[in-house]
Amino acid sequence: MKSLKTPVIKVLIAAALSLGAVGAGHAQTAATAPAEAPAATVAANPAPVAAPVEAPAAMPAAAPAAADAAAPAGDATYVPMKPTPGVGQPIDRGIDFQPQVSPIGEQAIWFNHVMLLPIITFISLFVLGLMLWAMFRYRAKANPVPSKTTHNTFIEIIWTAIPVLILAVIAVPSIRLLAAQYEPPAKDALTIKVTGYQWYWGYAYPDQGIGEYVSKMLTKEQADAAGEPHQLAVDNRMVVPVGRQVKLIITGADVIHSFAVPAFWTKMDAVPGRANETTFTANKVGVYYGQCSELCGVDHGYMPIAVEVLPVDKWEAWVRSKGGNPAGPVVETAAAAPTESAPTAAPAAVPAAKN
Repeated sequence: MKSLKTPVIKVLIAAALSLGAVGAGHAQTAATAPAEAPAATVAANPAPVAAPVEAPAAMPAAAPAAADAAAPAGDATYVPMKPTPGVGQPIDRGIDFQPQVSPIGEQAIWFNHVMLLPIITFISLFVLGLMLWAMFRYRAKANPVPSKTTHNTFIEIIWTAIPVLILAVIAVPSIRLLAAQYEPPAKDALTIKVTGYQWYWGYAYPDQGIGEYVSKMLTKEQADAAGEPHQLAVDNRMVVPVGRQVKLIITGADVIHSFAVPAFWTKMDAVPGRANETTFTANKVGVYYGQCSELCGVDHGYMPIAVEVLPVDKWEAWVRSKGGNPAGPVVETAAAAPTESAPTAAPAAVPAAKN
């Protein structure tokens, strides 16, 4: 009996020691787990906290820049100009040229009014007088026996020499005017690409970054509401600054058209596959109308031209309203210069950030 109790006691003591060891292990695990969890929580929390702090600091600096880029100063100052009745457009019972507002046009009007018309009028009246005098003086009743005189050398010299002198006098200003119309444009000329379509016009300002926009005729109701002449008013005008030379590069997209504005003394064919060039300089603010002057199809009579000449500051406002740059590509190149030097400064800043 004594021998049996001794092993039992040993077994109980071993079981008690085992249970104590398991309990101690669980107690140690429970004690270490809470200590590790706060450490992980603390390590994970700083990242979300830092983001809100940086975002408010970046927002005020970016917002004004975006606002300035979206709304440049002066965009809202452009308002389409009202045309002046009788200026830059046909008038009832008109028989003369439209008043010219370009140097070439003024030169052409002077040539026509001061030289051509007086010479033409004098020659016409002189020839009419000679015809009437010959008809009356040498009629059959007054001269029953006709004269046998032929080959009057003096008369033949006179009627050959005088026309030659007249043509020589006319040729000088005529050639001067012709040469002026084809004189190459200045370097600072405003370039506009004009494209004729069936049946409307397209205008683009490549130097100002304004893509092509189309110009179509208004209906009679729309023209009357805008106070403009019917069949001449358009929805989008060509807009140019006063006093600045304009270079037109003219082409056609489908058939041959012709860009013509009488007040500028400008007319040039728009031929598909060819870029024709002409220039004008408008020296008076206003709205001037023209039309396609080449039979181009069934709606040939419904593709008018409207050119608005504005003061320079208002023209610049119009360019900005179209999303363009009034100063042209020169300012864009200057603005790009700091960007080219930025990569040089960047490597110097990188090591400082790492330190």
